[in-house]
Amino acid sequence: MPESADLALATDLYQLTMMAAYRAHHPDVTATFELFVRRLPAFRGFLVAAGLEQGLAYLRDLRFTGAQIDWLRALPVFSNVDAGFFEQLRAFRFNGDVDAMPEGTIAFPNEPLVRIRAPLWQAQLVETYLLATINAQTLIASKAARVRLAAGDAQVIDFGPRRAHGFGAAMLATRASWIAGLDGTSNVLAGQKLGVPVRGTAAHAFIMSFDREEDAFAAYHGMYPAHCVLLIDTYDTLRGCRRATAVGEDLKGVRLDSGDLAALARGCRGILDEAGLTATKIVASGDLNEDKIADMRAAGVPIDSYGVGTELVTSKDAPSLSGVYKLVAREVGGVTTPVMKLAEGKVTWPGAKQVFRHMDGQTLSHDVIERADADASGAPLLVPMMRDGALVADEASRSLAAARARCAEGLASLPEGLRRLHDFDAPPTRVGPRLRALADSIRGQREASPASTAREA
Repeated sequence: MPESADLALATDLYQLTMMAAYRAHHPDVTATFELFVRRLPAFRGFLVAAGLEQGLAYLRDLRFTGAQIDWLRALPVFSNVDAGFFEQLRAFRFNGDVDAMPEGTIAFPNEPLVRIRAPLWQAQLVETYLLATINAQTLIASKAARVRLAAGDAQVIDFGPRRAHGFGAAMLATRASWIAGLDGTSNVLAGQKLGVPVRGTAAHAFIMSFDREEDAFAAYHGMYPAHCVLLIDTYDTLRGCRRATAVGEDLKGVRLDSGDLAALARGCRGILDEAGLTATKIVASGDLNEDKIADMRAAGVPIDSYGVGTELVTSKDAPSLSGVYKLVAREVGGVTTPVMKLAEGKVTWPGAKQVFRHMDGQTLSHDVIERADADASGAPLLVPMMRDGALVADEASRSLAAARARCAEGLASLPEGLRRLHDFDAPPTRVGPRLRALADSIRGQREASPASTAREA
């Protein structure tokens, strides 16, 4: 992850070359951009919005250092850019407006997750970082939500840090997973920084460091009597389970990490119960995902807690998200011109938009994507986050706890057709009449005047 002092250059080069060109050609233009996901990844019926808090912190703290400006100025691509641009970078502060869906909100394709209105050159710069942080966390939160739904009331722990694409990614994945409803993490740094409960057992290396498995169990239990979960599959799982019972009735749990988890869990449950350890939990790990968990739950396998790692932290079945950040309107002299992209397969809806959610009692009915200034029914999902570059959303509403509660409420509101892991219903989204009329008008004008570029972004 880039250090905070590096964030101004945490972008793509073309954002900076466009910034300089905007200053020369569009110095007085205010722009509205929207960040949204074009289409759902495979095996996804919905999204869980996440990553906004890091995006807001980025916008609030964004500055160019003297060293960064000097380095940019020395790049050959900027050789014809006048000195005024670089002086403007020295005073750079983001002073735009941000409206967004709060983290933890259930979302669907083509719904703006974030809307930014700012001077054009500012709004352009921030695209790369916002997409990177929101795409990544929304991807993982959406995966974690499926795991949460599959596990029902069983505990699910994030075991993913060692499989993440770097530890920065592990931190973001733990955060996103906590928002989505997982119960804890093996990630100690996330425990300290984010307040996520930390959980863990011991590795096979610990067991093999002793000559006898039972000595390893006794040693670990002696150190952690109130928190002892023993890994029992190093040699022979069922024999290991019998040896584990010898530590006493306060044995908190046993962990299975290999083999036929369903058969072994049933065997271990019998051994534990026979020894009077009916309160001892069975923890399972080892390449688990929502489908495997759902199958075991449906079969009544007596597993109390699941550790999910690789499949979660990499979103293995759908490892990318088609989040984009598109210009939807520009303003000059108080006159706003909605714009839309007409490229085949990448058409965008014009103008600033709002999403209005409709409920049927406690169940989500449908969303309407409509012009932001429309007098529409339903609950508006995008709320003010920043005004003139300052945070206006209160800290409590932006907290991790609030995001987690919001996601739990959202998941509970999903109809059965969207809660299914497969063969789920199509996204329940509609386009409002005012937005559709605006898009039709722009298309008509474009067809009547094909040389015009005013309607494209």
